[in-house]
Amino acid sequence: MVAEGSPVIVFDGVCLLCSRWVNFVLRHDHAGRYRLAAMQGEYGRALLQAHGLSADDPSSFLLVQDGLGHTDTDAIIRVLTGFGRGWRFVAWLLRAVPRLLRDPAYRWIARHRYRLFGRRSQCRLPDPIYAGRFLD
Repeated sequence: MVAEGSPVIVFDGVCLLCSRWVNFVLRHDHAGRYRLAAMQGEYGRALLQAHGLSADDPSSFLLVQDGLGHTDTDAIIRVLTGFGRGWRFVAWLLRAVPRLLRDPAYRWIARHRYRLFGRRSQCRLPDPIYAGRFLD
């Protein structure tokens, strides 16, 4: 079970790229610190709106950590850092690329994610092992 107050990742539950990202998080978050909320659910939608993102067409996933919302590559870097040792180095490498370059590239992929990677007709259902980490 995930502790109350854990960071929450809001993701697009029908996007295949986003589903792969969720699988990656579940596989590498050995401490189980991240909770996950699909933007199509009530909780995910409310978090997006509370942090000034469109719940109908977000161009980024959202990480809410310590009450603050992080998006784009900053959110990815924070998640990777949370995985621990080796991933902190990967996060450091990403951080070395100027945000002026990395964020536009991220937003382009986010805008074209369905065309590039596909989409599901409905939100993914979590594996029973991880069900407690999903909100909604």
